[in-house]
Amino acid sequence: MGESDEKKGSAAASEKQQPSQTEKAASRAAQLSGHLNSDTEERPNAGKRRRRAKQDELPADYSDILGQIKTLRTLAATPDTKKTGYIRQKQAGKLWVRERIEQLLDKGSWREVGSMTGKVQWKQLSPLKEEPESFQPSNNVNGFGKLRGRQVVLTADDFSQRAGHADGALFEKTLYMEKLALKYKLPIIKLVDGSSGGGSVTSIKTQGFAYIPPMLAGYEIISQLNAGIPNIGAALGSAIGLGAARLVACHFSVMAADVGSMFNAGPQVVAGATFEEGLSFTELGGPQVHCTNGTIDNLAANESDCFDQMRNVLSYLPNSGTQIPPVVISQDPVTRQSPELRTLIPRKRERMYDPRRIITTVVDSNTFFEIGALWGRTAIVGLARLGGKPIGIISNNCENLAGAIDAAGSQKITRHLKFCDVFNLPILQFVDVPGYAIGTVAERTATMRWGVELMKTYYTTTVPLFNVIVRKVYGVAGGVMVDCRDPHARVAWPSGEWGSLPLDGGIDVGHAAELRKLEKEGGLEARKERWRDLHTEYSRLMNPVRTANGFSVEEIIDPARTRELVAEWCRWVYESELPERVVKRMGGQLQPVFA
Repeated sequence: MGESDEKKGSAAASEKQQPSQTEKAASRAAQLSGHLNSDTEERPNAGKRRRRAKQDELPADYSDILGQIKTLRTLAATPDTKKTGYIRQKQAGKLWVRERIEQLLDKGSWREVGSMTGKVQWKQLSPLKEEPESFQPSNNVNGFGKLRGRQVVLTADDFSQRAGHADGALFEKTLYMEKLALKYKLPIIKLVDGSSGGGSVTSIKTQGFAYIPPMLAGYEIISQLNAGIPNIGAALGSAIGLGAARLVACHFSVMAADVGSMFNAGPQVVAGATFEEGLSFTELGGPQVHCTNGTIDNLAANESDCFDQMRNVLSYLPNSGTQIPPVVISQDPVTRQSPELRTLIPRKRERMYDPRRIITTVVDSNTFFEIGALWGRTAIVGLARLGGKPIGIISNNCENLAGAIDAAGSQKITRHLKFCDVFNLPILQFVDVPGYAIGTVAERTATMRWGVELMKTYYTTTVPLFNVIVRKVYGVAGGVMVDCRDPHARVAWPSGEWGSLPLDGGIDVGHAAELRKLEKEGGLEARKERWRDLHTEYSRLMNPVRTANGFSVEEIIDPARTRELVAEWCRWVYESELPERVVKRMGGQLQPVFA
């Protein structure tokens, strides 16, 4: 055997003595497994990775921030019953701001905006961690909610916090909500109790300087009013300064009789400026002042009644002027006849009747909502429905100045015409007007000035209008009311009478020379006899059928069938005119003006 053969034999023997690669890997795996098992038995938690928590480490789920939010919201929603402001609020018989929101809105619909706005006292727990120790919320609560299912924007003063005066971001919140209402065309509800963010002299000390007062939200509010976005406000306490202005600027305002008042400045400021001392809030600007002069539209018994009236008004209105008013199903047949209307107007012209009875008989049952009943009482205005369709109502009131329109009556009708125009509400008008008011009081109160403003409004508003002439139509005032649309939509009752002047005064003027001559020649008795003859002759000639013969009145109808006729007109308007009107408003071709 050679040398090479020996080497091969030696290498083969060596390979048999050394383990293979597979055997090596298996051996090492077994060693590692044994080591791990042994170590685990000695240290039970060795299979879990342990990590030492740092003292300032923040939780991954942001539970610290969410906890702070929850704490602040809880503090804001919980009244401090020991706080002077809250005690004063309750002693005055007023609801707390969040109680008001809960009572007004549909249950569970409230969604607050700016719920954490306010002053917070923080307690530091570590270099990075802190928690709220105390919280003074902003004194104006804002958010979204629903009224009878309708989405609304709501702002509400919290008088228990600094009497509603400005603090930091207060009016920024309110301005933000005004902008949202305008952008999304949502009705805005304003519960006023204080200054709604108006100023306080303490802000000079806080800021270190006095500021020129801004008029924030002015543009937004005026734009909302003219766009027909419902602005509805309530005086649920003392509405002062800016708070008063925001309330009066609304389309509709109401004051709680038991707690409401409103003024430009409070009794202390008034005493220093005008020397009228010792005035109470109600004496200075209570319901007996502002619900009778037209500054506030309606009086309510209490806060709950305010909320009911706000809900009712909104139910007649669209969300904006680019929509048709909301129609509901009516259980009152439009074909219902009312024979009692035939005898409602007395044959003697001097006698009065109840004009509200005409309104409530003609419109859908229990739908008439009067606006401004305590002021401008020569006129009656409000909202109602015909066949479930919302309409505006205007009527003369023969129970006050025989229905002659005075300055306040002109202002009241003017405002309501604009109201109906921006909300696309067709107007049903019951006319019995002897003319504009006359006499020294009428002249001193600028009756003709306001009468002309009324005329301008009748001829610049474009919402459909239907006239029912129930009795008198005389003079400029009568002409303005019944001749302001072309073509006319009007009918008369058999009791209708009309002319340039009422008959009694008209005879004295038109036959003045003749009557003076008779009195001079034959005495007073001769004058009276001739006057009676003239009166009889004119009364015969003023038979309304004669007017219809000349087509100076379009139609004379049976009063019992008034509802059926005006309901048919209303249906036409909703099916034809209002859709076209809405398109024109959306395109900017029609731009009614409320403010």
